[in-house]
Amino acid sequence: MKIVVIQGPNLNMLGIREQNIYGPMKLEDIHAQMKAVADQSNVEIEFFQSNLEGEIVDRIQECIGEADGIIINPAAYTHTSIAIRDAIRAVSIPTIEVHISNIYAREEFRSKSIVAPSCSGHISGFGPFGYHLAMVGIIQIMNELKNLQQSQANQEN
Repeated sequence: MKIVVIQGPNLNMLGIREQNIYGPMKLEDIHAQMKAVADQSNVEIEFFQSNLEGEIVDRIQECIGEADGIIINPAAYTHTSIAIRDAIRAVSIPTIEVHISNIYAREEFRSKSIVAPSCSGHISGFGPFGYHLAMVGIIQIMNELKNLQQSQANQEN
């Protein structure tokens, strides 16, 4: 099983930007923790970060036939990108949206996620630990789907 983690704009600046909101942890540190969980779960994991909406859409589309689950932090595109929302729907791969800050406790324009309705789940406000929660959630979803597919295959035989 494989998870693709997609990080949106400015997340490459974690640990530098607005530490009062996002904390001191760098993106590389978050990814290292996610990799440790993936290794313990015998799951392959790949990381992708872009500041460009079209590159994020392309990476989502490339997940077809390659990934069993997606974890995405669309960052600022959360509130504006119909393209990312549509890409997630188009690929039909279980996807969890994650945010470090509580988007509902911030500026009004940040309190609406256009992307969330296309996702299997949404995690917001737990800091970097939200990525760990997303890992647990997506692995659970992938295992349930795998078991369902095996059960259906056994019934057909």
